[in-house]
Formats: sequence, C-alpha cells, structure tokens
Amino acid sequence: MVKTLHPRNYDDAYHVGDYFRQGNSVLMDLSGVSSSEARQLVDFAAGMVVAREGSMERVAPRVFLLSHPERKTG
Repeated sequence: MVKTLHPRNYDDAYHVGDYFRQGNSVLMDLSGVSSSEARQLVDFAAGMVVAREGSMERVAPRVFLLSHPERKTG
C-alpha cells in the first residue's frame, strides 16, 4: 500500500515516519511547505529510509516516494 501525505510543516514528519514504520510506502508531496521545511523533511526521510534499508526516489518536483527494500524470494 502507498500512503500519500501532504505535510504542512516539519511537525508532520511524525506521520511520514509512522506510516513508513508500519510497512507502507509513502508518497510525500512537499509542494505545500517552505523550501527550508521541505529540506528538513527530505533529510528526515533520507535518514529513515537508509536506516530501514529502503529507498527514496524523486517522482516529480517536490514529490518523493519512500519505499521498502524488495523482498527476496528463494
């Protein structure tokens, strides 16, 4: 499942992290926040996905997809 979030400020980073920790991919649309808060949210998200061995991809200007690692079957 992909959860789409539109943070209004850095305080909404909690929701980004919460949904990601629950196992959901997160589409984070930062078009509604200032450049400085967008940078903070990107830094937070980047640290979180690295810690969880996931990935972060820019899919549009100011829109990022946070994904979990592919599960290996075998």
